[in-house]
Amino acid sequence: MKKEIKTGPIMTALLVAGFVGLFSETALNIALGDLGNIFEVGPTTVQWLATGYFLTLGILIPVTGILMQKFTTRQMFLTSIILTILGTVLAALAPSFGFLLAGRIIQAAGLAINLPLTQNVIFTIFPPNRRGAAMGIMGLVMLAGPALGPTIAGLILDTLSWDWIFWAQVPFLLLSLIIGVFYVPNVNEVRKISIDLLSVILSTIGFGGIVYGFSVSGDNGWTSSIVIGSIVIGLIGVILFSMRQMKMEQPMMNLRAFKYPLFVLGVFMSFITFFNMLSMLVILPMYMQMALLIAAFTTGLVLLPGSLLNCILAPIIGGLFDKYGPRAIITPGTILVIIAYALYAQLGTDAALWVVIVIHIIMMLGIGAVLASTQTNTLNSLPKRYYPDGIAITQTIQQVAGAVGIAVMVSLLSAKQNSYLAIVNDRLPEAVASGSSFVFTIGLVFAVINFILSLFMKKPVDVH
Repeated sequence: MKKEIKTGPIMTALLVAGFVGLFSETALNIALGDLGNIFEVGPTTVQWLATGYFLTLGILIPVTGILMQKFTTRQMFLTSIILTILGTVLAALAPSFGFLLAGRIIQAAGLAINLPLTQNVIFTIFPPNRRGAAMGIMGLVMLAGPALGPTIAGLILDTLSWDWIFWAQVPFLLLSLIIGVFYVPNVNEVRKISIDLLSVILSTIGFGGIVYGFSVSGDNGWTSSIVIGSIVIGLIGVILFSMRQMKMEQPMMNLRAFKYPLFVLGVFMSFITFFNMLSMLVILPMYMQMALLIAAFTTGLVLLPGSLLNCILAPIIGGLFDKYGPRAIITPGTILVIIAYALYAQLGTDAALWVVIVIHIIMMLGIGAVLASTQTNTLNSLPKRYYPDGIAITQTIQQVAGAVGIAVMVSLLSAKQNSYLAIVNDRLPEAVASGSSFVFTIGLVFAVINFILSLFMKKPVDVH
């Protein structure tokens, strides 16, 4: 007799851990300046707390596709949550910068397992007509974690010491562990497969090189030999990795998923969405703090209404996706993102905070409609045997898109800002506003491309 699967507790265990990991991804950004002073390291070194996190995700997520087929769901879940707890406690107790960085990397390793695992479990335990709602809730976590990180971290830094950013995460992780021990079942089919060491090496060099190259471009400049070398080596690594996967009978990441047109379309849309979203989450606070001259905590509060509204509506949007199909949700979402970018591009140094709040609400509603629905439709277009591979591909693309988006947009902002200051000296707020407007205009162009792509979205025929 088949044991009944309790979807509520399973989702709670996985999503609480995912939320904490994604919260941690951005929570530390607001504290980097303070941590640099505390541990007596320069801005380039302290930036590794963010870069190292991204890099670990970029390297490990491609490997999880094959690990999910080799190990049971429970083994993967317990490994993920224990790594996250260990990394968080190590970071909280860190006596030196090296320990703090090690804690961050172990935390990221836990998240690198959690994100693909959660998606795989959703696609295994929910039938196609209920996946939209479940992925909507996961979308909520993927947006709420990074969005709430700076606000809550700002509040903690104002009232407590920096290590409480980590200690605050521990009770939630222990809750996730306890629920998971009792309720997370083995839902995947374990196969006897060997892990190809050369594929792992090529994947690490490829995706790691690209993420690293783009991540350090802000400090070193685009003409730096380290940046160019890392990106070129990364691209060569990805090409060699892809060629090897196509020749293997049991590839580490089955790229044959790309023969499904709706999957390819979804991957393109996901790349643009994450490129825009993660760079916007960095650029917008910079604009508010440097052009509007408001404090970090106030910045977090301004961004809060849009994030909270998105949390409330995410499951509803997912339910509408299940009922009306992808285009009815994704296309209106892309239109909202276009409107938000068009309005952001008009902002100067005298923008009222309520205007920024309203535009951010429009933006978050748009992203909320696009993000989870695109992911659901992308994976629905694959046969079940390709789910682990499809998830590993889309999650890797998203991490690479985020790293590339932040690096490219921040460097464009700096370039525009510096060219403005070369003409008009001592006018930093106006220079930042000019740079932000330029970057938001580029975001607008990408948003329009996403709108056009969304017109080709449709519900996949049954491919199972």
